[in-house]
Amino acid sequence: MKIISPSFEILTPLDGQAILKHIELCGRVCYKSEDKITDTSAATFVASIIKRGHEAVLEHYDITVKFICDRGVSHELVRHRLASYCQESTRYCNYSKDGFGREITVIKPIFLVEGTPGWDIWRDACRCAEDAYFDMLTFGCTPQEARSVLPNSLKTEVVMTANLREWRHFFKLRTAPAAHPQMRELAVPLLHRMQELVPVVFGDLEVPHEKS
Repeated sequence: MKIISPSFEILTPLDGQAILKHIELCGRVCYKSEDKITDTSAATFVASIIKRGHEAVLEHYDITVKFICDRGVSHELVRHRLASYCQESTRYCNYSKDGFGREITVIKPIFLVEGTPGWDIWRDACRCAEDAYFDMLTFGCTPQEARSVLPNSLKTEVVMTANLREWRHFFKLRTAPAAHPQMRELAVPLLHRMQELVPVVFGDLEVPHEKS
């Protein structure tokens, strides 16, 4: 059994200035103000529509992100219905094969410290699940049948494509203190990266701190 940390990768090549120009070109159709487009007008225009709450214009640009997370987090990801997904399938992936190292991979839980009793309980449970999974395959079950014993901690890969408006909605929900800690572990650094790449679109979003 392999234990790894969660991660993300932005698959869309992001040129912040090009994104703003595209959004401005689409948005100015609403006001028939295309004649006001200049080399430097895009940032001001996009910031203005966000401030006014006219975020429908942001739906004209998509960003794709690949998440490596556990199955529990992936169940929350795919609840964002205004997005498209591709996900590693436990129906067709056979973790007893060489391509998977003949082992399952699980995601390290951020809320447990390695070496503590809680960590040991979690690790041992995952190992028991791995043993049961391989026993079911040996018995003659197919991967889609044997997956019934796999844990929520099982690593999965999810590709999520959403428009800018939906990403803003995603960050407002998934960086909040009430969000699951393993979701925040991904969403918070992803927001910070988006703020670096497209600050006009995401710079106004703040990550609230958990109350002590």
